[in-house]
Amino acid sequence: MIELKHVSKAFTLHNQGSAVIEVINDVSFAVAAGECVALTGASGAGKSTLMRMIYGNYLTQSGQILIDDLDLVQAEPREIITLRRDVLGYVSQFLRVVPRVPTLDVVAEPLRLLGVSAVDAQRRASALLHQLNIPERLCSLSPTTFSGGEQQRVNIARGFTYNFPAILLDEPTASLDAANRDVVLSLIEDAKARGAAIIGIFHDEAARSRVCDREIDISRFTPGMVA
Repeated sequence: MIELKHVSKAFTLHNQGSAVIEVINDVSFAVAAGECVALTGASGAGKSTLMRMIYGNYLTQSGQILIDDLDLVQAEPREIITLRRDVLGYVSQFLRVVPRVPTLDVVAEPLRLLGVSAVDAQRRASALLHQLNIPERLCSLSPTTFSGGEQQRVNIARGFTYNFPAILLDEPTASLDAANRDVVLSLIEDAKARGAAIIGIFHDEAARSRVCDREIDISRFTPGMVA
């Protein structure tokens, strides 16, 4: 479902004499349907950078990133937009939304983009927000006014509103209390059970042990870093 072949990434620092910083080199692995793979490694190893490459936010220097047989390295922007709508979900560390849009609509948006009616999309969004302990009185407000933990739960609800065949998770349980952490892990387990291919960054070792089938230490692909 997700496959990386000899992927490398470097950044050119144009404000520092065009110095080139090689971040990761020759990354290759595959994630099957129904499997959750954790990216591990020291801070600065390139875990989040690799996630952004898989989502198509960062370009690669070489290699292939195949998701549902589409190579993101060669894909046109419209193909990446379609992939994100139909196939690839992404729960980032930070919620980024248009101000003043109600929380219920923020979470329902992935379904609305697929043509689901407003009533059905909001029903699904409402159920997830309730499951993640977001009070109903807040659902008509913009999540930009929420606490960090509440915003994180809204972000998670948005990422799981639609049953994406592939999902990227960047620290989905960070800063959550035990009850909400358990809800998130259950959502991940349900996604695996229906066949989603998942790549995640989990600094919580217990969470990683519960939902991940195996780990890939990105330090092995980071020039100058000892794994």
